[in-house]
Amino acid sequence: MALVLNTDQLQLKDQARKLVKAKLPVEQLRKLRDAKDERGFSADVWKEMGELGWAGILVPETFGGAGLGYQELGVLLEETGRHLVASPLWSTALAGATALIRGGDDTLKKELLPQVAAGKALLALAVDEKPHHDPLAVSTKAEPAGGGFRLTGKKILVADGHVADWLVVSAAAPSGLTVFLVKAGAPGVKRTRHWTADSRGWAEIEFSAAEAHAVLGESGKGDALLERILDAGRTGLAAEMLGGISEAYERTLDYLKVRQQFGVPIGSFQALQHRAAQMFCEVELCRSLVRDALSALDEDRKDLAQAASATKAHLSEVFHLVTNEAVQMHGGIGVTDEHEIGFFLKRARVAEHLLGSAGFHRSRYAALSGY
Repeated sequence: MALVLNTDQLQLKDQARKLVKAKLPVEQLRKLRDAKDERGFSADVWKEMGELGWAGILVPETFGGAGLGYQELGVLLEETGRHLVASPLWSTALAGATALIRGGDDTLKKELLPQVAAGKALLALAVDEKPHHDPLAVSTKAEPAGGGFRLTGKKILVADGHVADWLVVSAAAPSGLTVFLVKAGAPGVKRTRHWTADSRGWAEIEFSAAEAHAVLGESGKGDALLERILDAGRTGLAAEMLGGISEAYERTLDYLKVRQQFGVPIGSFQALQHRAAQMFCEVELCRSLVRDALSALDEDRKDLAQAASATKAHLSEVFHLVTNEAVQMHGGIGVTDEHEIGFFLKRARVAEHLLGSAGFHRSRYAALSGY
C-alpha cells in the first residue's frame, strides 16, 4: 500500500482542488439550501465533471471511461469533501458504477456505462429500510412476473434518489436476497424528496409492483455483491469525510493563529495546542486508513470488508471529534449560521451514520474477525 500519491494522482488532486475551490465553495451549498433547490447540486458543474472524466473514473476504457481505480476516485472525493460539495459523484461514479461493473452483464454494461462515464445517467443506491443501517434485513419483496421481477416495498435515505435515472435496489426474491436495477421513472416507483441536516439531497422511495429492468449479479445470491457495493460506498464516503476532517482542522488551526485573547493568539495557550496536536495525529491516521481501504478495493484483497469497516468506524469518530473541537475553538461565532464551520459539523453528523455508524462497523469488524 502506497501512503503517498503518485504523479498522476497528484495532478488529478490539483485539478480537482482548483475546480472545487473556484466553482463549488461551501457558499454554494448555502445557496442551494436557502433556495431549496430541488435538484440539490449544480447541473452545470456536474456536466463539467463529466467532461473532465470524473464520472467515468472507474468505468473501463472499452465503455468510454477512464479505466482508473478507487485510489484516483478517492482523490476526487477527498477534494469534494473539503468543500462539502453536493454532487452525484459518490452515488453515481462510485456506488452506481461499482454495481454495474461488478453485477451487470455485457449487454447492460454496453447500455449504461457509456452514459455513466459521460455524466448523462445518474444512479442511486437504495438499500436502507430502517433509521439504523442494516443492509441484510430486507423486507422489500421481488415477485416473479412475466419472465422478470416486480418490486414492492420502501427504501429510505437514498442519496440523490430524487434525481437519479436508475436505482440499484436490494430486495428479497423467492430464491434469496437479490440486487436489481430499476428505472427511476418506471410505473410503481414513487419518490419523495427530503432534506437532511447537512443540506444534501435524499429521497424516500416506494415501490408498488415496480418492474425491475435487470438483475445485477445472480438471483438469490446478492449478499456478496451487495456487500461489495456497500464496502466501495463506505470507503468512498470515508475519503469524502477525510476531506471534511482535513478542512475543518486546517480552518481551526488558522483561526487559532489569528484570534487573540488577553493580547495574544489563542493558539499560544497550551491546552489548545494539546487539543490541536491530538487532532493532527487523528487526521494522519485517518489518511492512512483511507489509503489502505482504497488499495484493498483496487487489489480486491481478501480483507476488504475488514478494511472498509475499520476505516468507516474510525473516520466516523474522528469527524465527530474534529468538528466538535472546531466549533468549540471558534467560540460563539462557530455556532452561528453565518460562519461556515458549522456546516462541517452538520455534514459529520449525517456522514457518520450513513452506511453504518462506528458501532455498526466495530461489531461487523469483530464478526468478520471471528469474534
